[in-house]
Amino acid sequence: MPFSRSANLSRRGLLAAGGALGLGALVTACGGKGGSASGKDDGWSFTDDRRQKVTAASRPKRIVAYTGTAAALHDLGLGDQIVGVFGPTKLKDGKPDPMAGDLDIGKLTIIGNAYGEFDIEKYAALKPDLLVTNMFQPGALWFVPDDSKNTILKLAPSVGITVSGVPLPQPLQRYVDLAESLGADTRARKVTDARARFEAAAEKLRGAAKANGRIKVMAASASADLLYVCDPKVYTDLSYFRSLGVDFVMPDKVQGGFFENLSWENANKYPADLILLDSRTAAVQSDFLTSKPAWTNLPAVKAHQVLPWQSEPRMSYAGCAPMVEALATAVQKAKKVS
Repeated sequence: MPFSRSANLSRRGLLAAGGALGLGALVTACGGKGGSASGKDDGWSFTDDRRQKVTAASRPKRIVAYTGTAAALHDLGLGDQIVGVFGPTKLKDGKPDPMAGDLDIGKLTIIGNAYGEFDIEKYAALKPDLLVTNMFQPGALWFVPDDSKNTILKLAPSVGITVSGVPLPQPLQRYVDLAESLGADTRARKVTDARARFEAAAEKLRGAAKANGRIKVMAASASADLLYVCDPKVYTDLSYFRSLGVDFVMPDKVQGGFFENLSWENANKYPADLILLDSRTAAVQSDFLTSKPAWTNLPAVKAHQVLPWQSEPRMSYAGCAPMVEALATAVQKAKKVS
């Protein structure tokens, strides 16, 4: 779940893609069509989830974005306008990080590949027209370092989209709004087919949850020392899955608004039939956990009812549809074991 194993729980909570409490009102106030692009004479503007009207003399053509954000915008038809990315992009073996989706990372300038990395000189050299990223806390632009953000934000306008504390369809629509303002044809067959697939997957999940309602699901991440049980109320995808009827474990000692951390001796605190395990490259995975009896003895693990979970979804219909389909199938097939 974390990208860095620091003691800073609030930061670590964000790295868990947990989001922040109390953001619903903020994004509701900014909901609906937030952008406009009427041509060079009238300029371009978009009201983001900071309630800031972001403006430019003309529609931005050179976009630098957080990797997952860039991948979402690519899915929506803006691939040619993305020139740089920051965030998990390239694995140690040179292959694209799963966060990169369908981006051709060989054609992009990577100005930072991990948390805290942001090469300002590379960024400036790209002559960016716009910076785009997610927000997990009001006003906090994801992966833009606090100690250099003032310098970074002077180089180009920026847009932040809230991706926590709100149900998944909301940020998905906000990215559609942004893409439209930037000139994407969001009524293109590729986009509408992806949306139809997402909506069909959601209905499949609703049906699976209703038919197999006794199944208890736990979303978690792991480190060498701790199991982090996520609070589904603040995760944009999990809160949406709850609304479709999925019964999640609700941790009762949440720290920092995101998760409860359990020592491995207490990993069996919450009975669960199906475990969603954070699959991001910065999180400890199942192959490492096989050496931990506290993990292998969990009923869901014994029953092989563990589903990889990209706990920071790619905010496009194309990015989210496979995730919803996989959960629907897992819920449908899961047996009661706890």
